[in-house]
Amino acid sequence: MFRVGVTGDFLKADGTLGFGDIGLELFEESEVSWDFLPVGAEILPEEARDYDGLLVLAPRVTARTVAQTDRLKVVARFGVGYDNVDVPACTQAGVLLTITPEGVRRPVAVAAMTFLLALSHKLLIKDRLIRTGRWAEKLEHTGQGVTGRILGIIGLGNIGCELAALARPFGLRLLAYDPYVLPSVAAEAGVALVTLDDLLRQSDYVCICCALTSDTHHLLNAERLVLMKKTAYLINVARGPIVDQAALYQALREQRLQGAALDVFEREPVSADDPILTLDNVILAPHAICWTDECFRLNGRSAIASLLDVARGIIPQNLVNRDALKHPRLRHLKPREDP
Repeated sequence: MFRVGVTGDFLKADGTLGFGDIGLELFEESEVSWDFLPVGAEILPEEARDYDGLLVLAPRVTARTVAQTDRLKVVARFGVGYDNVDVPACTQAGVLLTITPEGVRRPVAVAAMTFLLALSHKLLIKDRLIRTGRWAEKLEHTGQGVTGRILGIIGLGNIGCELAALARPFGLRLLAYDPYVLPSVAAEAGVALVTLDDLLRQSDYVCICCALTSDTHHLLNAERLVLMKKTAYLINVARGPIVDQAALYQALREQRLQGAALDVFEREPVSADDPILTLDNVILAPHAICWTDECFRLNGRSAIASLLDVARGIIPQNLVNRDALKHPRLRHLKPREDP
């Protein structure tokens, strides 16, 4: 029987499922066996060796994880990022890696718009005025309308294109930086492609939607942050290390940027003494701004569909490391026969 291990961080402290309906019943319907792995920062080799597939949230899948198993065929990442997975090691070991781009597309784009509108209307600042008896100060915290403002999107992939579609009815003008996107894709999304420096200089809102890679690590460093308007806002719903957080803190503290909204950080969880927590022009979320029932349902079903495809001998969709298909253990997999 095909056997799947589900990482233990899907469970709450009391042992109940913390992510609602992610579609685990689909395993039983397909006669696939599954159980939870122990909670840990890394999936250990002795934990992985008895499974054909893994459904992974946050734990790391390392070279050590996959080196000692002749059974594991697929790691299904619950989400679109895979910086917690050693992709070359998986490819060498003949382990497929899949992600869930359609599952996060709308939820993350909606989260980015939520941040943009909350920043524009100074929502948290006004909330604090009420809670601290400062009603009379409301004229000192006038927001800014978004009509005619420029939204610069870094990374025009699935989420970036969805964000553009959501932003357009608000009257925002759209720019994007993505060295890999086809001009036809940008044109269809109604977005003008520009250089990164031009995007930073022109945008009233800069939203990061790209993947974390060696090329994008500290893509927004001190030298690039200084290019942004003093009245601009930075939004990060991608990965923390894309931004030099120390440089961002300085820019915000010195009011060289009007504000920021961060769902992700260089180090997670954020330390209680992190200086970013002392700023009142920042909205923060614990890498969970897009966590909704919709997000969990779509992510879960997409990831489980990948696992069930492999169980049925089918090449799964949303495959990251196609080269792994050359491994002898995976050559039996057949292309999907779509109707």
